[in-house]
Amino acid sequence: MRVLLAGATGAIGGPLVAALRAAGHEVLALTRKSTVQVPGARVVVADVLDRDALMRAVDGISADVVIHELTALSKPPAKYADMEVTNTLRTTGTAHLIEVARAVGARRFLTQSMVPGYGYIDHGPRLLTEQDPFGQPRGNKADPVVAAMHSNEQRAFTADGIEGIALRYGAFYGLTGSQGLIVALRAGKLPVPRDGGRVMSWIHLADAAAATVAAMEKGVAGQAYNIVDDEPVTWGQMITEHARVAGTKPPRRLPDWVIRLAAPYFAALMIDTTLRVSNAKARTELGWTPTFPTYREGIDTLRG
Repeated sequence: MRVLLAGATGAIGGPLVAALRAAGHEVLALTRKSTVQVPGARVVVADVLDRDALMRAVDGISADVVIHELTALSKPPAKYADMEVTNTLRTTGTAHLIEVARAVGARRFLTQSMVPGYGYIDHGPRLLTEQDPFGQPRGNKADPVVAAMHSNEQRAFTADGIEGIALRYGAFYGLTGSQGLIVALRAGKLPVPRDGGRVMSWIHLADAAAATVAAMEKGVAGQAYNIVDDEPVTWGQMITEHARVAGTKPPRRLPDWVIRLAAPYFAALMIDTTLRVSNAKARTELGWTPTFPTYREGIDTLRG
């Protein structure tokens, strides 16, 4: 199939282009920068938020699938304001890319969602599944972020003539996904709570890419899939492991109030949110199994 990929230069972009090519698919990489080269892909230059320029850029192009992997996150977001452009990419950007899908003749549309869309709260010890409420307001400052994820999914699911699928990824790690964490560690700017923080579900980028290809080929229209590994882990443990493989000092352990003051958005994830998420549906329906079932197998890949 011919795939138009928005976000080919982001954290998941490189692994996803490689996975698509390995599966025999042709890739058109949508990017804002004319100087960017994407190995294995033909580059299409346009800003997704500029609808008219975007539609001109895809005029005459045909594709079978559009995949939306766009964010504006080059480093871990510290403040809620750091999420604003990404929120827009998940609302206005998604709407524009659905128009693109129609223009290029694509029937399938896959979009990046994330497991924090279940809510920035303590969900307790139970594994969350795709049957649990997603995108509901919780009365906290993360509600606009959750609303953008919900809008993103609903636009994909309800677009006429489009087979929409949402991929609810865990927190990314892997060579490109971990760069921001390692840069912050080296600068001494990535503390963790004294108790290690809450539990999060993670996914190695190579496994996220493989699951995305599987969803494109086998996923059911109108469905969401949790793309996570088998073992949720605390932020403190995961960040400490990043420090170990990167050869940096261990993260500083600070009181919750200090982290909330310095990085209120990141604190909402590390201190307030417990997310243990099941990947059973993706395993069963997509025939996908993570190569790195836990961070223990995947973390040493950061050494390159």
